[in-house]
Amino acid sequence: MMTAKEYASLVEREDFVPAQNRDLGIDKVYSAQSFWKDALGRFVKNRGAVFGLVMIVLIVFMAFAGPALSGYDYRTQDMSQRNLPPHIAGWESAPVFSGVYTQYVNGEPIRSNVYTQKGIEDVTHIFGTDALGRDQFARTWTGTRVSLYVALVAILIDTFVGMSFGLVSGYYGGKLDFFLQRIVEILSTIPTTVIVTLLIVVMKPGLTSITVALMITEWIGMSRVTRAQTLRLKEREFVLASRTLGENTFSIIFREILPNIFGQIIVMCMMTIPNAIFTEAFLAFIGLGIPAPLASLGSLISDGFKSMTMYPFLVLFPVTVLALLMLSFNLMADGLRDAFDPKMKEM
Repeated sequence: MMTAKEYASLVEREDFVPAQNRDLGIDKVYSAQSFWKDALGRFVKNRGAVFGLVMIVLIVFMAFAGPALSGYDYRTQDMSQRNLPPHIAGWESAPVFSGVYTQYVNGEPIRSNVYTQKGIEDVTHIFGTDALGRDQFARTWTGTRVSLYVALVAILIDTFVGMSFGLVSGYYGGKLDFFLQRIVEILSTIPTTVIVTLLIVVMKPGLTSITVALMITEWIGMSRVTRAQTLRLKEREFVLASRTLGENTFSIIFREILPNIFGQIIVMCMMTIPNAIFTEAFLAFIGLGIPAPLASLGSLISDGFKSMTMYPFLVLFPVTVLALLMLSFNLMADGLRDAFDPKMKEM
């Protein structure tokens, strides 16, 4: 046990210890960070989101540079080189791009190098060729451009149509909100396939009809999210203060409400892109997409599916690119959602 005298002497000695050498329990002051910088830091820490962003950048690069790298045009036909397996000149020992194809004769597998048999060892078709002798590498990345075009159209429609519709409906409310929501309910009950089929009756099949179909139905989800967020914010104190100080409606919507829901809008746009890409691929798969000779990932998958048992490489590469593209956008959307609203990760 410490005596009172020893305790007093100990206290007396600590009173003369320099402040920088003592733990005074003072809170540390950290430098302030903006919302966007803080969100960027959380996004970078999400490995899945970063992987998705890297894959999207790589796919976009290949979509524009891939056809030129192949040295072929996606429309050029050569019947002497039809249904060739993947091959890269000089890579004959590679397991995938060797040009070796397995044929079954009377149930027995026979492996042979088609390029050697035809005397075209110096010819390169990275993804092989289709039934008309067209280079699949050039056609796959050309088809990826169509999917990226659909993604861009989906973003623009969500941003300008869905966001504006939701802001106006949520802020004004009343009879206007009732009327606009009945329009949304009617459009949401009509399947996209039915709309595209009706459009093809009066329009030519192609990107134009698909774009019009997306403009009719693709913005509905964005408008509902924007309306819900606007209803939540329009009675908040800072909005009421702006209204009291005489701010006009346009200023309140775009200077007070919109900046506070911009994060949710970005996330919703990223969530919409995979759905739009899949819609275009599905329509192309069932024959309602763009006409030949222009390719899309959906039409390439549809053509390859017809001969999948004989030539599986015709469907393998388009499916892989489509899956990576949709997966990357989903991963990036999840990362953006966690970055803009960390509380969502705990729910």
